[in-house]
Amino acid sequence: MMGLGLMAKDKNLRKKEIDIPECPPTLVIKEEVTFEGRGEPGEVHVKEERSLSPEPCTKMTMRLRRNNNSSSNSSPFVDSYICRICSRGDDDDRLLLCDGCDDNYHTFCLLPPLPEPPKGIWRCPKCVMAECKRPPEAFGFEQATREFTLQSFGEMADSFKADYFNMPVHMVPTELVEKEFWRLVNSIEEDVTVQYGADIHSKEFGSGFPMLDGKTELSPDEKAYATSGWNLNVMPVLEQSVLCHINADISGMKVPWLYVGMVFSAFCWHIEDHWSYSINYLHWGEPKTWYGVPSSAAEQLEGVMKKLTPELFKNQPDLLHQLVTLMNPNTLMAHGVPVVRTNQCAGEFVITFPRAYHSGFNQGYNFAEAVNFCTADWLPAGRKCIEHYRRLHRYCVFSHEELICKMAACPERLDMSLAAAVYKEMFLLVQEERRLRKALLEQGVTEAEREAFELLPDDERQCQKCKTTCFLSALACSDCPQGLVCLYHIEDLCQCPPARQYLRYRYTLDELPAMLLKLKGRAESFDTWSNKVRLVLEADDRGKKDLVELKALESEALEKKFVENEQLQRLKSTIRDTESCMAEAKKLLSDSQSSRNHLAVVSLENLLKLVLRIESLPSVVPQLSQLQRLQQQAESVQEEAQTCLRSLPDSTPQLHEVLERCKALPVELPEVRQIEKQLRQGEWLGRVRAALSAGRSGTLQEMRSLLKEAGEVAESPAVEKAQSELQELISIALRWEEKAQMCLEARQKHPPAMLEAIIKEAENIPVQLPNTLSLKEALCKARAWSADVEEIQSGDHYPCLDDLEGLVAVGRDLPVKMEELRQLEVQVAAAHSWRDKASKTFLKKSSSHTLLEVLCPSADVCSDMGKRSRWKRETEQGLYGTDIESLGLTAQNLRDPGCIVLAFKEGEQKEKAGILRLRAMNSSVERGCVCVCGEPPSELMLRCELCQDLFHGLCVPGPRLSNHRSSHTPPFLIWWEWDSRFLCPLCVRSRRPRLQTILSLLVALQKLPVRLPEGEALQCLTERAMSWQDRARRVLATPEISSAATALADHRQKMQHSKDPQALRETTWNEQNPISHENGDCHPENGTCAMPDLDSLAAYLPRIEKVPILELSLGSRTLLEDLMLEGDLLEVTLEEELSIWRLLQASHLPCLDKLHTLIEIERCERRASRQKGKDQEKKKKRRSERGEGYSPPILSQEEMGPKRCRNDIRAQESPDKESPRKGGSEGNQNGGEKRL
Repeated sequence: MMGLGLMAKDKNLRKKEIDIPECPPTLVIKEEVTFEGRGEPGEVHVKEERSLSPEPCTKMTMRLRRNNNSSSNSSPFVDSYICRICSRGDDDDRLLLCDGCDDNYHTFCLLPPLPEPPKGIWRCPKCVMAECKRPPEAFGFEQATREFTLQSFGEMADSFKADYFNMPVHMVPTELVEKEFWRLVNSIEEDVTVQYGADIHSKEFGSGFPMLDGKTELSPDEKAYATSGWNLNVMPVLEQSVLCHINADISGMKVPWLYVGMVFSAFCWHIEDHWSYSINYLHWGEPKTWYGVPSSAAEQLEGVMKKLTPELFKNQPDLLHQLVTLMNPNTLMAHGVPVVRTNQCAGEFVITFPRAYHSGFNQGYNFAEAVNFCTADWLPAGRKCIEHYRRLHRYCVFSHEELICKMAACPERLDMSLAAAVYKEMFLLVQEERRLRKALLEQGVTEAEREAFELLPDDERQCQKCKTTCFLSALACSDCPQGLVCLYHIEDLCQCPPARQYLRYRYTLDELPAMLLKLKGRAESFDTWSNKVRLVLEADDRGKKDLVELKALESEALEKKFVENEQLQRLKSTIRDTESCMAEAKKLLSDSQSSRNHLAVVSLENLLKLVLRIESLPSVVPQLSQLQRLQQQAESVQEEAQTCLRSLPDSTPQLHEVLERCKALPVELPEVRQIEKQLRQGEWLGRVRAALSAGRSGTLQEMRSLLKEAGEVAESPAVEKAQSELQELISIALRWEEKAQMCLEARQKHPPAMLEAIIKEAENIPVQLPNTLSLKEALCKARAWSADVEEIQSGDHYPCLDDLEGLVAVGRDLPVKMEELRQLEVQVAAAHSWRDKASKTFLKKSSSHTLLEVLCPSADVCSDMGKRSRWKRETEQGLYGTDIESLGLTAQNLRDPGCIVLAFKEGEQKEKAGILRLRAMNSSVERGCVCVCGEPPSELMLRCELCQDLFHGLCVPGPRLSNHRSSHTPPFLIWWEWDSRFLCPLCVRSRRPRLQTILSLLVALQKLPVRLPEGEALQCLTERAMSWQDRARRVLATPEISSAATALADHRQKMQHSKDPQALRETTWNEQNPISHENGDCHPENGTCAMPDLDSLAAYLPRIEKVPILELSLGSRTLLEDLMLEGDLLEVTLEEELSIWRLLQASHLPCLDKLHTLIEIERCERRASRQKGKDQEKKKKRRSERGEGYSPPILSQEEMGPKRCRNDIRAQESPDKESPRKGGSEGNQNGGEKRL
């Protein structure tokens, strides 16, 4: 096929408003001058012609036209009104204007003269001569000079389409392209050119389908694609295709052609060579629009075209075979020609039938591939095509006679349908050849010679008259050896006498019938085979054939390549059925013989179906007799089983025997299941009677299992009755189970009396009910719980808290409403409340000790390493032991008050002995690691007054000298009252509340009807503290110590009234900055912490007298020191302890080194606090500058101050804020001294 495309050179010339006329004129493309085959891309130019002017050519019209000319005309204005022959400008009304060169001529100056101005277009003699001498324009398609790759052609095609329609190529509707295409074809005013890569040889440029050419390694899928019959490289050479018998690779017919199209590129109306089939596959790209006319209307189409363009067909009768004629389908349909259309999209095939005219155009850039093929039904059409070519004197692509004879020479290679068609064609060919040779003989031609025409080139065996390629025979002349003619044109060879002419033949008339007979035998062999198959398939039982004969017939069909037909399909189906039945029968018989335990391998129904299938086959199956015997045995046993089932219940004893006989067969009988159901029925009824018998109580699951098994036994009135009884019993049991479940899970508990009633009624049901049993068990537990409560409440002592908590926990879990539970819950809550209040009174904030540990004597006070390791455990892990471990008692001993008192007394003695050993060890041994941090000693070290251990001043909270300020405070020279006493955190475990606070807790404890270990320990601690207080008061009341206390007070009074200027200035400062002393904290009344300068404190140290204030005897001092030691071990704050401390301080020399160390420690802490504040301010400022929107957390005073200051703040949070405690408040962690 050839292609045509139209492209507008100037888009402004397009007139889209012009409608397509109903019958547009035919566009005939002029004869191609340099046409060299069908394999190259081409282009077509449609010359724009001027329309005829309807008005006559007058001088006025000439002037108007001249005025419309371009101003670029350089001729003088006067020359446009001068005749070119006479050079005169008169007689303007007789002056003509040439439409070709714009020259003027008088009508009377022309040869011959014109009587009047002509109408329409007129050209001067010079223009007419130039037009006549111009060489003819290219006709049809012009060869393009530019070569494209697929990519460059696609870019050009897409760019042209997008520019032409002014939109993306994929958005242009197919209807718009089609309308514009036919508008351009119908228009004679627009010149459009497009490119079309048509008729490209796939052997040279490659195919769009994969090929087995050995050049490229293909995948398995590609190999299947390459050998598929739908591959256009394979389709023409298939065995069913006639073209496979042509050896030559006919380009376009046996070898596919490729087509690369763009918008408006078209292929004109045409039919395929030799009227063959064609198939076109669009690999990819935009659609291709097709128009087709059926073969029955081919002559009608040719008649319409000849009628509309008679002058073209007169000069060129084979015009339609040149692919240069394009006519609007509307015009054809207007003249009665049926036309169909379709849009071929990518991945679709389009097939055209013999002599079916078709044309079309491309919607855009695409890639297609096409080839021809011929089937058996094409042979008559091919013969008629040769007759048509003979009339038109058209060249043939191949010799039709040669093709028929070549197929007839090897009939065994033909399938039956093709052999039959070739036989018909060969028969007609032989008859026609006889007639033609007879006519030649009558003309007087007697000479003949054999010629192998297939060995000659086609141009050497063509008829010089009709251009037909000769094969069977041709007429030649001895005197004119340059040519030959076919036997249809013997008169057109030459003027030589017939005696000089001779016949050139391929086969003799005797050889042709032999070939025909051989072909007939091939065609008739199918009939013979078909009769054999028909007899086999229709045979009765006596004439059935075995499988071997059936397969022999199938092999004969395959060897002779019979076409697929109904009988062959029936034969194959019969063979498959026979093989299937034989295999199934063998398997059944084999399984039945090798089956163990007499298992059934096939049902009786399937056995009957298999026997019927085998009997209905038209073939012999050897296993049929064995299957029939097995069928008879099964039917006999089945009849016996049915007889027993019909005579039930009298035949119940025989059921076991019949069941054994049924199971002995390898055939499954439907009665077996019925017999088994009858046997299971008796067994089931027996179990139901046993379950419902009196005195036996089964589980609910057993009852449900029996009811479920009822569906598997045979139906009978007894079974139905037993089912109803079981169902009723289960329903009643479920109702009681639901009641019991509600009692067990209900939020509102029920009293024991109600539960007892439910349990009593449920026990009357002969079924074990799990929920009822659980409810009964819970009721028994409730009774035992009540007994435990009554026992514990009626004891000699109040019950312990642990016992009550255990009873409450058990009582809450029981689903029984008990009145005692509420009372116990109130008692437990009160005990917890008292213990919480005691914990808040004694325990520090975030303390790692329990209340019982604090109230009891320290257990490991005697070990220095034990204290340090305990501190590490407390700070890292929390509690170091349990309450029971603290007292060294078991859980049972904690319930006995006597055991607790005895253990407390023993703990006091152990604690005192341990602290004495620890003091001695810490005072005498210099260790490399000290303090809670375990580091070596440094300059600023503090020694605990109780354990005598050393601590770094910056690791533990210590006393603060700057806190020693109030409105009534004596001057700084009263050094024995300075807050310089340090007790380490390991020795002070609690807040050490005042004795009055402890007494209020004991009063509240007496009101509790519950015993707590903490309460017993608190009583022991209180008795210990009061005992120590009595002894301290007796010692302080002795004459020597009482006199010393009076002397110390007088000395203090004397120093208060001294006129020292520095003291006066200090008093003034105190008056201006009054400080509130609460628990040893320093808080100015206006909210600002006004602490005195540490340098001022340091300035007083040299002025302190380095002599003792008091003189005490050794015995008194020792007695006071023993009391001071025992008082420091108490976790209670007593006033007598501070008095003893001051007396002991005044009886010793002032410890200036210790005071100096305390001042330096406080200075270091203040510097660290100020640096920390600066760092926080800088950090806050940086975040503010970055705009992070940071909101600093609100820090408490404890968190913002230094370590010691934070401890002072904790002292303010303590419950007893009346006065500082021994060893300082919580703020200095036992580092201060008690103030009087």
